[in-house]
Amino acid sequence: MHSALWWRDFEYQNGVVTVKKTGVRVPLEPGVIGEFFNWLPFYFLVESWRLKPTAQTGPKIWFAPDRPRPWYLIWPVLHAAGARIAKTAAEADAVFYFDDSTTCDRVPLPAGTRVINRDCQSIAKSHVTAVFERVFGYSLSVDPRSWTGPMVAKSEKNGAHDGRIVQGPCEPEPGLVYQRVIDNTIPGGQVEDLRCPTIGGRIPLVLPKRRTRDHRFSNSNDDVAVVETDSVLSREEQAKLAEFTAAMKLDWGGLDVLRDRSDGRLYVVDVNKTDMGPPIAMSMDDKIRVTRRLADTFLEYLGETSSVRK
Repeated sequence: MHSALWWRDFEYQNGVVTVKKTGVRVPLEPGVIGEFFNWLPFYFLVESWRLKPTAQTGPKIWFAPDRPRPWYLIWPVLHAAGARIAKTAAEADAVFYFDDSTTCDRVPLPAGTRVINRDCQSIAKSHVTAVFERVFGYSLSVDPRSWTGPMVAKSEKNGAHDGRIVQGPCEPEPGLVYQRVIDNTIPGGQVEDLRCPTIGGRIPLVLPKRRTRDHRFSNSNDDVAVVETDSVLSREEQAKLAEFTAAMKLDWGGLDVLRDRSDGRLYVVDVNKTDMGPPIAMSMDDKIRVTRRLADTFLEYLGETSSVRK
């Protein structure tokens, strides 16, 4: 995937688009087509940032083994920050280990190279859950053979979005993990996920993502807000999430965090090291605002002092 011709990443057959890298199959339905056309104006805006004569002034980043495509959050952030995609690891200021796979191996790099995410070798749901429980000190996982009542069953794999509620006790299915059902409902009957972009352990802002209960495991949202981190997460919670990202070896990514209404506790239910975004449901102004804020934080993480171009 080091070609810039990103449309070659897909195969189309019988009304289904297949992502070659991950094997994910997406039925080409009206909703998917609508989201694509909703995304295009933002794509062209970021392309205009990239093509500005003054754009190529920031740090050089080499991506391996894959190059990020325009639908990944790092792509607009990179160009908003004025950063450049290096041609080789040797000329790069930093190497970003970019791989959609659920688990991966370390790649050899020149000595002394600054590396982002290379040590985050697993985002399998069982690993995420184990790290969460170790850091936060309370449980998310359940044993389906002994658990009585509803529980969430979902795939270990990255990007599957196949969660469903099942009744226990039951025999576990291969390739699935089983977790508590977190009551993340909010007034009005929607459920709310707190998407927390994280860079070097910092969460610059939070994106509350809301949808109906019937679509709680969907990748589509009814609306997405942008809020300051301190307004939804205490300083102690932010410190715990930073400890969690450090334990995951996650330098850049997105955390899906739920707050349970019954006890007020946070639960990290997913980790994305190649997160997509900004979310389609956001307004153009909010997409730009989020991208620029993350770009500033990314430059600070890389040790840059220059600010994002306006």
